[in-house]
Amino acid sequence: MYHVHGTTRTRTARVLWLLEELGTPYQHHDHAPQSTEVRALNPSGKVPVLTDGALVLTDSTAILTHLADTHSAFTHPPVTADRARQDALTFLILDEFDACLWTAARHGFVLPPEHRLPAIKDSLRWEFDQASTRLAPRLEDPFLMGDTMTVPDIILTHCLLWAMAARFPLSEPALLDYFARMRARPALQRALSR
Repeated sequence: MYHVHGTTRTRTARVLWLLEELGTPYQHHDHAPQSTEVRALNPSGKVPVLTDGALVLTDSTAILTHLADTHSAFTHPPVTADRARQDALTFLILDEFDACLWTAARHGFVLPPEHRLPAIKDSLRWEFDQASTRLAPRLEDPFLMGDTMTVPDIILTHCLLWAMAARFPLSEPALLDYFARMRARPALQRALSR
């Protein structure tokens, strides 16, 4: 049985969503980042944390990749051209979307006040908007990789949810259409309602 530690208002939502899509049993432990429970599993105090027997795995993308590979679903097989393209897309989303959002969060409430630079958020919003413009032409198919939903779809949709909450620009019509399709998925709704 998988155990997922972390709140749904964090990247833990990505892991819960994939588990809901897979239809595999799991238990969710709604532990906050830096909590005693989380630090016992991950000394950094960061969530999500996935435990499966003796395996303790951290980082949402590592967990998503492990689950997708384990269940041979929501991914292309390793050592294939499709998997290489999928991985490249995953890293692009992490670099150009997730990184902007995480940096904004750090300078908004994560870092100690004396180390925050609130003015950086304008630059990050601009970067996010530029990344959205570059990604929009790739969104003609139902999913990022065509007809198959994969790990990068989960990461990008979570980033778009995060962007909406953080008041980042979401103006590209193709991106908005994609976002609406992904948000309507029942498994995502179940994950977010935890």
